[in-house]
Amino acid sequence: MKIFRTIMCIGIASAVMASVSSCQQAQRENPLLVESNLPFGAPDFSKIDSTHYMPAFEAAIQQTRDEIASIVDNPDSATFENTILALEESGKALDRVSRVFFALVEADKTPALADIEKKVQPMLTDLENEISFNKPLFERIKKVYDTQYESLQGEDKKLTEETYKSFVRQGALLPDDKMARMKEINLRISELQTEWGEVLPDATNDAVVWVDKKEDLAGLSEADLAQCQKDAESRGGKAPYAIVIVNTTQQAILASLDNRELRRKVFEASEHRADGTGKYNTFPIVCEIAKLRAEKAELMGYSNYASYSLENTMAKTPVNVYDFLMNLIKAYVPKADAETKAIENFARKTEGPEFQLQAYDYFYYSAKMKKELLNVSDDEVKPYFNVDSVLLNGVFYAANRVYGLTFKQRDDIPLYHPDMKAFEVIDKDGKSKALFYCDYYRRPTKRGGAWMDGFQKQSRQRNQLPIIFNVCNNAKAPEGKPSLLTWDEVTTMFHEFGHALHGILSDCQYNSLSGTSVYRDFVEMPSQFNESFAAIPEVFDNYARHCDTGEPMPQDLKERMLKSINFQPCYALGENLAATCVDLAWHMLASKDIPTADKAMAFETEALRKVELVNPFIPIPPRYHTSYFNHVWGGGYAAGYYSYLWTEVLAVNIADVFAKRGALDPATGQDFRDKILSRGNTGDLMQMFTDFTGMAQPDAASLLKARGL
Repeated sequence: MKIFRTIMCIGIASAVMASVSSCQQAQRENPLLVESNLPFGAPDFSKIDSTHYMPAFEAAIQQTRDEIASIVDNPDSATFENTILALEESGKALDRVSRVFFALVEADKTPALADIEKKVQPMLTDLENEISFNKPLFERIKKVYDTQYESLQGEDKKLTEETYKSFVRQGALLPDDKMARMKEINLRISELQTEWGEVLPDATNDAVVWVDKKEDLAGLSEADLAQCQKDAESRGGKAPYAIVIVNTTQQAILASLDNRELRRKVFEASEHRADGTGKYNTFPIVCEIAKLRAEKAELMGYSNYASYSLENTMAKTPVNVYDFLMNLIKAYVPKADAETKAIENFARKTEGPEFQLQAYDYFYYSAKMKKELLNVSDDEVKPYFNVDSVLLNGVFYAANRVYGLTFKQRDDIPLYHPDMKAFEVIDKDGKSKALFYCDYYRRPTKRGGAWMDGFQKQSRQRNQLPIIFNVCNNAKAPEGKPSLLTWDEVTTMFHEFGHALHGILSDCQYNSLSGTSVYRDFVEMPSQFNESFAAIPEVFDNYARHCDTGEPMPQDLKERMLKSINFQPCYALGENLAATCVDLAWHMLASKDIPTADKAMAFETEALRKVELVNPFIPIPPRYHTSYFNHVWGGGYAAGYYSYLWTEVLAVNIADVFAKRGALDPATGQDFRDKILSRGNTGDLMQMFTDFTGMAQPDAASLLKARGL
């Protein structure tokens, strides 16, 4: 490895050798620059601190540059081995450093990490541009693709195809002037997304609603009151109680708050956290990103970014996505209208005939209506959803029954935060399969939402086993008390573990094809399917046990609770449809048509009106408004948020196969594992779906049925 230039140049000429020796020693001592000797090669968080990241990035970036140069400078004719495979195997050190660093940026972002992120993102974008627009490198890739592709087999052929098409999609065939502009766009988008990642968490944390009087929190359980006290203390104690805003528009706590004015205040704090009505305004970032994405698509010959992005998905075109969505909207609108009227009429029995249901009332009166009609409430069922039991006796139990996996807690693996746990995943043959971390509790340094990622992907080529983690934002109970979940939080844990299984059960040759390296409108399928296990009676009975007594949920309560899952289902579908249409509306625009920041909210409203999702009689807002839509502006779901609904169709179809064969049937689990979960992106994704289900095409009608519509 060459010594990275920044450090090599330190000192004076007479001390060059001493300086180089010092640099080599510094690299040997940097835990990010040497392979870990922990089990699985896990990151050693007992040794890593913030001072290690910048020198590690600098060294790893330079090493990657050297590896790319060695491919380009190879005098031999381009082959799969000396070009495609050599490129696949380049950047391993940078991958290791990046995976650790960005995991902490998302889950435990300190000011030191935020400062490093500002410096590192442009460096990484520069490197990405250097590689993507390296003409001699692309010439070698193209030579292999043009002359050897047809003779290659299996994953070698797929890797060659994906490598070539990735370079083309990045702009490798562009003329010099357009290529130069593409580099500028990539760099600027990277800068803006870094800025977004700083502003949005601050905006969400700042949106906390302070409450002085306990009586204003009437309706909350003692556990929720204790949580509000704890949240107030952890955020500076400006008042005795604090209601923390989560990442979505709607806030679960509104289902319990009796104080309507406080409900309104909490909802508006959520809805306006980053739209400029308060301290923060992300619209300038949003509009510039949207404009740059549109220009990027135009440089590539597409009319808008959605057309460019969707070409590399199962859906293929915006027309296909809109057809899918409009069929759902057509079925949804009359049912949502009826559901809203039913809730409003129920509220009028106590609030009077003039009462008009608002978005901040929806959860509250729906919960009361559910209590009256089905005699079930969150407060009644939460004591049976202890987070530890859900994990061990639910999530892990289902994985054991279906896939034969067992989980052994590893207290010897260093963690990046005390709230975390680590588990060794052992396959049914007794061999170690993966390492799994979970980080379930919210904190001010963690971004909102829930996600899966990994410190290391599976690869036979690299002799790597997967190191996977799940992150959630559940409330942590005060010391000595059990942390209890809502049903939505239970299904979120199963959902994220479905992603984890996609990584854990991967069995692929190449790192870049393994695990979850699939289209956005396929990647959410294993996770959404895994949610179905939460309600399987055998699984449910195993984890739904009272936090104090350990007794299973009484049969009567269980029946009422499970029956309530699809009670008034329109809100969940409506908020998803609205967010999806917001995403697509922004990315269907030409660059010249992107609105200015002061017109951004009006653009969103008009976009929803056009698809009949702005309706004064249906107060269901998008799950995320434009100004805090992290999936789209900070993540990788631009023009792709529809994938949650699209893949839900696939997931329901797959759940139907399991139901027919036996919901926990190990043979069916092995079949699903062999044909889908283990295969990553090594084949045609629709063919994988067909191979398992026997269906030539997904059945979209099953989605509405599964949602109770």
